[in-house]
Amino acid sequence: MAPRILYIVTEDWYFLSHRLPMARAARDAGYEVHVATRLKDGKAAIEREGFVPHALTWSRGSLSLAGSFSAIVELRRLLGQVEPDILHNISLKPVVLGSAASPARSRRAVVNSLTGLGTLFIGEAQVSGFARKLVRFALSRLLRRKRSLTVVQNPDDRAFVLGLGVAPAKVVLIPGSGVDTDKLTKLPEPPPPVTAAYVGRMLADKGVLTLIDAFSRLGKQGIALQLLLAGDCDRENPGSLAPEQLREFASLYGIHWLGHVADIKDVWARAHFAVLASRREGLPKSLLEAAACGRGMVATDAPGCREIAIEGETALTVPVDDAEALAAAMAKLAGDADLRRRFGANARALVESKFSAEAIGRHIVALYDSLIMTR
Repeated sequence: MAPRILYIVTEDWYFLSHRLPMARAARDAGYEVHVATRLKDGKAAIEREGFVPHALTWSRGSLSLAGSFSAIVELRRLLGQVEPDILHNISLKPVVLGSAASPARSRRAVVNSLTGLGTLFIGEAQVSGFARKLVRFALSRLLRRKRSLTVVQNPDDRAFVLGLGVAPAKVVLIPGSGVDTDKLTKLPEPPPPVTAAYVGRMLADKGVLTLIDAFSRLGKQGIALQLLLAGDCDRENPGSLAPEQLREFASLYGIHWLGHVADIKDVWARAHFAVLASRREGLPKSLLEAAACGRGMVATDAPGCREIAIEGETALTVPVDDAEALAAAMAKLAGDADLRRRFGANARALVESKFSAEAIGRHIVALYDSLIMTR
């Protein structure tokens, strides 16, 4: 009988856009893959992969105690039905609630992926200091369980987990879920005008307001540069910009807001370089995809970002929340085609060697296999 793995993820779109390579690697290695998430439009796509979807009723944006208790009850019932050999919780909310739902004395292995610390710790979430302390306390207990391992994506998050008292042997660094380097290939530079692109949700913590501020400064300086914003607003995130705000900024500064783009290659075919002004990341998929397409980047020197945006090699890096420095770096890369080509070639090589779906898949399957062997 094939070993069974259950992924717990907040939303079906997040699983399909960010965690699909990991699940495919498990499937191809002989695991029976189940996915528990809030299902909207992704059920058919999950089933086409040969995975078994399970609908959750939780709300990603809810932090209430009543809602959390209800989710734990729902997850515990699901665990009893599926009886997975490995439970893999992905992102902060599933890590806390999924771990709490799995009995401490169970022989089931639990993998907890912290994909960045999220707005609860770093940004716009309207939660009390008590709530943050409560989550930190819960993590310090749940991540130290005997059959639990924590997967992080960058050294800064590893240091955070170690600071909770988790033993180093129980923390594994696997940089992301992998990028399909066969689908995302190196693209030639498009014709002028020089264009920068940001891909992601329209959130304050992603630095969207800082990016818009920087771009407006370039316009006032008469620097010819276009800006594409590719991604949607997120009503459940307290740091999300409103659609009317974005439309106003787009009209005022000549920004092209594309909304959701189905094929990300279409964005990088139009853009000369990527820009990300985020305050903190796990490992930014938008930069990994840009790098796979041979694009250099401008990014903040922030946790997660610095793993792919390496100063002087693949990127120009700037301090967090510094619109002036961001504008200067964007202007420099926009005006130097040779630098863009060098950064783009280095970025593609880095993705191929370290961040490809194949390479990450080998890491995650080896982790799963080791857990099955030690049951």
